[in-house]
Amino acid sequence: MASNSVTTNIEDAVNSVFDPVSEFLGKWVFYETDLFGLVDDPFPWIVGWLVVAGAVFSVYFGFVQARRTKLAVDLVRGKHSDPDAPGEVNHFQALTAAVSGTVGLGNIAGVAVAVTVGGPGATFWMIICGLLGMATKFVECTLGVKYRDIHADGTVSGGPMQYLRKGLAERGMPGVGRVLAVGVAITLLFFTFFGGNLLQANQSFEQLKSVTGGDGGIFGNAAGAVLFGVLLATMVALVILGGIRSIANVTSRLVPAMAGLYVTACLIVILVNFDAVPAAVGSIIDGAFNPEGVAGGALGVLVIGFQRAAFSNEAGIGSAPIAHSAVKTRHPVTEGLVALLEPFIDTVVICTMTALTIVIASTPSWERSRAEAAAGEGVGDGVTLTSDAFATVLPWFPYVLTLAVLLFAFSTIITWGYYGLKCWTYLFGRTRTSETIYKVIFSVVVSMGSLLTLGSLFSLADSMLFLAAVINITGLYLLAPVVKRELKSFLELVRTGRTMEPADTGDGPAPEPATKI
Repeated sequence: MASNSVTTNIEDAVNSVFDPVSEFLGKWVFYETDLFGLVDDPFPWIVGWLVVAGAVFSVYFGFVQARRTKLAVDLVRGKHSDPDAPGEVNHFQALTAAVSGTVGLGNIAGVAVAVTVGGPGATFWMIICGLLGMATKFVECTLGVKYRDIHADGTVSGGPMQYLRKGLAERGMPGVGRVLAVGVAITLLFFTFFGGNLLQANQSFEQLKSVTGGDGGIFGNAAGAVLFGVLLATMVALVILGGIRSIANVTSRLVPAMAGLYVTACLIVILVNFDAVPAAVGSIIDGAFNPEGVAGGALGVLVIGFQRAAFSNEAGIGSAPIAHSAVKTRHPVTEGLVALLEPFIDTVVICTMTALTIVIASTPSWERSRAEAAAGEGVGDGVTLTSDAFATVLPWFPYVLTLAVLLFAFSTIITWGYYGLKCWTYLFGRTRTSETIYKVIFSVVVSMGSLLTLGSLFSLADSMLFLAAVINITGLYLLAPVVKRELKSFLELVRTGRTMEPADTGDGPAPEPATKI
């Protein structure tokens, strides 16, 4: 009881400090508009900012996500790879490290929420948004490699901090670049601690507690919470101490296993109910354009689908380029091509499989949840709705889903641990002491996740993440011509079979790699 009282007092004190900040920033970042009266339910402008960027880059680069998919897959498989190229990990490891930061509860619970609020038709627009996001990931991850810092010890620092500072300096805007770089580092670092870390630990603990007896189970008291927190923090510390190579070694095994397990379970449910697949697909397509009972009609469904997809794949946020920058390559655009597969895996494949499973196997549950949402009773627990769908065919799957949630949370934490480290060292210097301080703080915050439910900090972290998108995408628009030159040059090397040679992008020599910031 005393422990519960202490944690409650801590939560109250922290929330009282951050509530005003969270409310102020949230109102601006997630400001909602009715799109000039076109929709009944207000639309967060930040979602439009992300989707428009995806559409603009898709057109500007000639729908690279459709035309260069085969080349992207070839790169993941190791074709055109140079083992002696600068960097720390191969294309496949960089991709899995970045995917581990996005694939998680958003794919499990977020899809259920989208189906509940917008009906099956929201799935169609999630797919469209995911396809558009592929172009944004291509742009930001190409820039991440183009302007990365390769240090004397062979390690790499890359991401929006580097390409905003260096790239905009090249374009005659050094002051703007420095300000944007510091801004994106601060916002991503804040999300690292309270969204990519504390929130993940908290949600995974709650899921574990729910399947082990709730408040009366082994994890239903303060001792159980502390035990979970310490174990999770220890495992995280052991991985992040090894840097991106260690993280990539874990995620390159964990992510394919997680995704394989989850997609296999989806396929089992779908195959058992195979006769219902045509009707489910029909309801998704029909619901996208002729929805029933959804506020705002077809446009309302589009808004819901875009919102859930944008929040799931993080295209344009600026986080993924940090992981992709560590790749071994002499051609920046190769990792941009690999990165465009990320939203496809996250949103188009996994989210679609989840939606089909829910629509096919859990129709009464999601229709009931949808009716409750329409009546203003909230959207309920998305994980539960997804779990119910699997349980119709695999009664034991809720336990497997709990394992998946724990693994998704763990992989997200270690990836964001790396993202945060690069933001931290950009702001406070890349020294052994600085890095050690960060890793200790990060591990302590992990251990606190099972004890604290800091609502205001979670909300503020979300605001910070999407504020990073405002800063990052502004830079992407200004630097898009650089990416176009990189793409043209590399495609010429592919055509002539000279991909092991350095590319000539026609914009002068690449900036000298910095060894200290």
